[in-house]
Amino acid sequence: MALRGPFTRLLRSTLTSGQQNRAHSVAILGAPFSKGQKRRGVEHGPKAIRDAGLVERLTNLEYPVHDFGDLSFQHLEKDEHFMHVPFPRTVGRANQLLSGAVSRAVGAGHTSVMLGGDHSLAIGSVAGHAQQCPDLCLIWVDAHADINTPLTSPSGNLHGQSVSFMLKELQDKMPDVPGFSWMKPFLAARDVVYIGLRDVDPGEHIILKNLGIQYFSMRDIDRMGIQRVMEVTLDHLLSRKQRPIHLSFDIDAFDPSLAPATGTPVNGGLTYREGIYITEEIHNTGLLSAMDLVEVNPTLAAGPEAVEATASLAVDVIASSLGQTREGAHAAFREIPAPKEDTEQLRL
Repeated sequence: MALRGPFTRLLRSTLTSGQQNRAHSVAILGAPFSKGQKRRGVEHGPKAIRDAGLVERLTNLEYPVHDFGDLSFQHLEKDEHFMHVPFPRTVGRANQLLSGAVSRAVGAGHTSVMLGGDHSLAIGSVAGHAQQCPDLCLIWVDAHADINTPLTSPSGNLHGQSVSFMLKELQDKMPDVPGFSWMKPFLAARDVVYIGLRDVDPGEHIILKNLGIQYFSMRDIDRMGIQRVMEVTLDHLLSRKQRPIHLSFDIDAFDPSLAPATGTPVNGGLTYREGIYITEEIHNTGLLSAMDLVEVNPTLAAGPEAVEATASLAVDVIASSLGQTREGAHAAFREIPAPKEDTEQLRL
């Protein structure tokens, strides 16, 4: 990447070691969960992503890959609405379970890859990561800000409120949602950057502006270019110190023409090249410690081709976050092979 600025020049000079950061193992955690929103089918996302060849792709990158299967979530029979928030206790309990799993994975030295499921699962994924890495920063790639509170959310769906549970600055704005007594806010507003926004609710816009959260809408990406967006993102998050990155990637950040099998598509999204550039730049820091890939919903696709396209795109996002490059770097060749004597004889 063509980094500019005092910090980014310094970071660039140290990134060659990050390119070799493949000694880390990967822990895949499936989270087949859909109660953070009202459209069923997203619980089948982890299987669709695996079926698209995720494990094979990461294994080809020479990572030790540990697929720990899917977490088993309990759906409570009696889970009354809180205000107009559906399934609060079920969502809270699922995130508590996921938080423990991610914390154990990161604590064991793995890079955690959580496959959703809906984006409410980021509450537990980021919280579990923060238990091991309290100084982490968060890059949220999404068409939506997911920073409503129960008081501002038009729908009440918790997949649109994930970030509000994390932020210390919103602690006095959040009611005590049943099911979430296990967690406390752990993230400062300055430690979050959004990329790809294009469907922000009025209450979310007020929160973003009042807290001074760094975000890049699709208009910003059009105006600045994705290279500059990533330069500013990494400067903002890493100029004070290098620290672990959590990437939370909603597949609906992409344009629906690329990712049709998702629950809340919004036209005018990221191109393939923009999305993959984001993940390549994050990998190049050598600081990615955990990531989420969420909101792949196979049941909403028009046909099997749409499912395959969306799930394959999810695999590309994960693989490029972990070192797959478009330059064709292949670990099988460490040096240019030279002909051997027996090869010369065969030519004769």
